[in-house]
Amino acid sequence: MNKRILIVDDSFYMRTMLKNMLTDAGYEVVGEAANGAQAVEMAASTNPDLITLDVILPDNTGLDVLKSLRQIQPSAKVVMCSAVGQEVIVTEAIESGALAYIVKPFSEEKVLEIVGSALKNNDAETAA
Repeated sequence: MNKRILIVDDSFYMRTMLKNMLTDAGYEVVGEAANGAQAVEMAASTNPDLITLDVILPDNTGLDVLKSLRQIQPSAKVVMCSAVGQEVIVTEAIESGALAYIVKPFSEEKVLEIVGSALKNNDAETAA
């Protein structure tokens, strides 16, 4: 079964770029959210295997969305993806449950490596 991914980013360009990278690699993109409210709603309705989540969103911060996602889907795998690479933000994201943090601009190789690694962790937990 293809791994299902939800992309959350306020930039249409970034969502399209991520979607193309992920679908070319064989993943199924189950939704694209442009803000935090859409992200939480789509995560609940699509139950993705992984969520890529931007830190800066028009209605909320990605960290707040991450905390909301943790409440509705405690096992959700989340990879933060942002141009904001300040250590304090990265640390808070990881402490709040993100599996990884990708700083923009990023390479396709880096994205696929981190997404693949996050999903392998998911498979290992499922098999345990």
